Amino acid sequence: MSYGYSAKTNIFYVIEDKEGYAEFGNWPDDVKSISDEIWEKFSVQGPPGKMRGAGKNGLPCWVDIPPPTREEQIEAAERKKAQLMAEAAKAIAPLQDADDLGMAMVEEKSALISWKTFRVKLNRIDTSVAPDIEWPEVPGVA
Repeated sequence: MSYGYSAKTNIFYVIEDKEGYAEFGNWPDDVKSISDEIWEKFSVQGPPGKMRGAGKNGLPCWVDIPPPTREEQIEAAERKKAQLMAEAAKAIAPLQDADDLGMAMVEEKSALISWKTFRVKLNRIDTSVAPDIEWPEVPGVA
């Protein structure tokens, strides 16, 4: 099998499948044939902090991974907040049941207060200030 690379799309293409790509309008006009050595080097995960990009010569090269955009940082913070809220809810439910039934042991009552405090602090986090967020400490994890 032989491969080509498009700097415009930053994608490898199987040269033998050109007709099929072209039939659906998916064959870029800048595809260059590449050696097996180049394909093997750049068809895998890049070195830490690097990703595949296009060099000035139109061939693949390793480039720095750009820092996340403001929107990506906010989305990541929102995902983290939701994940931590779900974790807190899961931990609180059986502890609250034990407390509601008057069956909670001292350790369970203490854990319930810790988890509820964590959840209140977590709920107050404004994700729009990401990445400058001070996340509360997860109970029992230190």
